[in-house]
Amino acid sequence: MKPIDFTSPRAAARPFTPKLADYVEQPLYSQVWQDPDLSPRDRSLITIASLIALNHANELPAHLRRGIANGLTRTELSAVITHLAFYAGFPAAITASAYAHATFSEDDAA
Repeated sequence: MKPIDFTSPRAAARPFTPKLADYVEQPLYSQVWQDPDLSPRDRSLITIASLIALNHANELPAHLRRGIANGLTRTELSAVITHLAFYAGFPAAITASAYAHATFSEDDAA
């Protein structure tokens, strides 16, 4: 089995479920993420926290990068992960921390 590229889960899913990938783009990214009631930075923070709490770590790399692009800092992301240990559980936080370290290590090496 070919390994899944979790840097872009949507791109990895598109060949098998193109309509699902389209739904993510329309309406999620075209409407929901563009709604001015929350800033992109806040949406990223909420999304990352939700992914950690729900133990969906495979989606984290793409959203961690998006969070940085939307104005979050690595320090803030570290603090969020640490804070969530008390609400989502230490295993979820440790997993998220490992994914964040790997994601940013890859980015630094590039």
